[in-house]
Amino acid sequence: MAAPGNPDLCTINSVEPAPMPSEVPSVPEVGATSAPLTSAAFFIGAYCKDYNEDFMLCKAENNDPKHCLKEGRKVTRCVVDLLKKMKENCGKEFENHYTCLDNNDFEYYACRRQEGKLNECVFNKLGLEKIINGTPEGETPIHLKANPIYN
Repeated sequence: MAAPGNPDLCTINSVEPAPMPSEVPSVPEVGATSAPLTSAAFFIGAYCKDYNEDFMLCKAENNDPKHCLKEGRKVTRCVVDLLKKMKENCGKEFENHYTCLDNNDFEYYACRRQEGKLNECVFNKLGLEKIINGTPEGETPIHLKANPIYN
């Protein structure tokens, strides 16, 4: 039951009563809110690319949710692994960036300074680079521009 006027304060845990089928591999929940997931989104895309592609191909093959549970669990496991590595290797930079996003309505432009430090740390320690799909060839990506304001 939620507190009146505040739906975030829940006093009862919601637990799915039906267990997963035994053929579906067990995987922990991601356990992250939208701020850390938004902060890590581009790195998740790079780190979990193969698993994401398998999952999307599976979904295109059959729209039944049960059909792709194994592939979905692999994606979840990959995301959990990456978030753990980011926290272990770049914890301070990661927290600074997702806190900034959370405090600025999830607007990337408001957190470029923190983002630059996070990108540098993740590249140096995990070898992952932020790549924005759709950036025209030869053009500097928005997160690398010195003055991203349009004139």
